[in-house]
Amino acid sequence: MNEDSAWVHQLDQGYILGIVADGMGGHLAGDTASRLAVETVSQDLAGLETELPISTLSAALSDAILHANEVIFRQAAEDEKFHNMGTTVVAVLMSDSSGIIGHIGDSRAYLISGRKTIQLTEDHTLVNELFKNGQISEEEVHVHPLKNVVTRALGTDEEVNVDLYPVQMEPGDVLMLCSDGLSNLVSSEQISTVVGQADLLLSERAERLLQLALLAGGDDNITVALFEMPETVHGGTEEGGNL
Repeated sequence: MNEDSAWVHQLDQGYILGIVADGMGGHLAGDTASRLAVETVSQDLAGLETELPISTLSAALSDAILHANEVIFRQAAEDEKFHNMGTTVVAVLMSDSSGIIGHIGDSRAYLISGRKTIQLTEDHTLVNELFKNGQISEEEVHVHPLKNVVTRALGTDEEVNVDLYPVQMEPGDVLMLCSDGLSNLVSSEQISTVVGQADLLLSERAERLLQLALLAGGDDNITVALFEMPETVHGGTEEGGNL
């Protein structure tokens, strides 16, 4: 059962929107939650006005994610088979080279610049809280038996907080959104090595990341979306491609 959902599109107004959601809640529930998240956020943002400032785009993305929380929570309350369903979400809304990332859960956003991979989001997980409090080491984070316990998710509670992160891309930079099926198994060094192969299409680089996760024992759904800022930009941002 694939409980991940993803959506990448260049909106009519010129913005680029990407969403990755990793559902939870068992048979039917997880994939329903992630699908509702993607559908709600993408539909809410489809009617944005052109040339909005980043502050307005940030508020719009946050509102769309909070609306998705309402939709999922209500569906779970109305149908017993969806009880306690939820999903992670990581979304980016780009305007030219500037954008905003909205995030809940442990799906991640990375910026790959040159040979450096920077994790932009902070996991909402139990092990991350333990690590920040100094109760476990960085090595223990990766092998802790409770590493998959999420402390914040979309749709599991009536109210939720959205983390927002500004992002600025330079020519040659790549932004990556992924579910934990990739980030749990592929290191930052591997990400930068693969994504840095600029002679390959983005779809080929994404496929190589997928294969690395599978070779490492991938026992979870794996979703990755890549966005590249071209080295030469003519009249605005171009979408480098996605998978």
